Amino acid sequence: MNESWKKYMKIGLLHFMAYPQVIRGEGPILETLEKIVYDEFFDAVEITHIKDSSVREKAGKLLAAGKLTVAYGGQPVLLRNKLNLNSFDQEERQKALDRCKAAVDEAYELSAVGIGVLSGADPGPDKRGEATELLFDSLDQLCSYAAAKGTMRVALETFDREIDKKVVIGPHKEAVVLSARLRKKHANFGLMVDLSHFPLQFESIREALLTVKEHIIHAHMGNCVVKDKNNPGYGDLHPRFGFPGGETDVAELTEFLRVLLEIGYLNKETPRILSFEVKPMPDETSELVIANAKRTFLQAWEHA
Repeated sequence: MNESWKKYMKIGLLHFMAYPQVIRGEGPILETLEKIVYDEFFDAVEITHIKDSSVREKAGKLLAAGKLTVAYGGQPVLLRNKLNLNSFDQEERQKALDRCKAAVDEAYELSAVGIGVLSGADPGPDKRGEATELLFDSLDQLCSYAAAKGTMRVALETFDREIDKKVVIGPHKEAVVLSARLRKKHANFGLMVDLSHFPLQFESIREALLTVKEHIIHAHMGNCVVKDKNNPGYGDLHPRFGFPGGETDVAELTEFLRVLLEIGYLNKETPRILSFEVKPMPDETSELVIANAKRTFLQAWEHA
């Protein structure tokens, strides 16, 4: 592609993955956010829970001054607290829903344009339908709550069902059925997809994106390891592009970009967020994996 990518998208970075020391809502949040704000490569950032309200206020001011589009990752909130939006235990499901509503409040404080969540554990084929109905009800309530406060979008991110997260949603064919039902009631709902999840979901890049093309409102770029359980990057750990034994590098990211352009997710009229989700391995630095992501993207965009 000869034109600048900035005409087609807002490149973002998942702050809490690139700098995993802040994923619990504490640590060097402002110091690491500053590094992203000062980097003109990025036009968006994805953040998660920030425990200290004063730090949260400072973060909001920093991001606004830097003119970064903000999205909020509710996934770590759910995962780290073992919360399940489709739990069969009503008390547990309400706890998850209440925590997501609190995350919506926090996201609005930070002027986020959207919040991402994920479904809970897959109970198996016999109870999968019931779990999906419970998930529908939770998302129905969450979308209404978010819409009552402003224009924030709610994105359900699809994950694997068999290898790592083992959640109910799941395959993209099932995700779009759920999404279609929710979008009949809520204009602020859609799906989030991640390049690094497709191998874990046993779907090709083209297959997955063509399936969700009418429902996708957010996208991530990343890598995973599927074939070798003894590999330190095995599962949904988001190692750098080209990680030994990994599934995605320049060629896969090129195809991802090409299909996103084809289906219109990437376009000049409404540039949308496309974020790197990369995490340093124990012997790597945040700066290393961020530089790796940028170079991989530039090579992929050149051939997209």
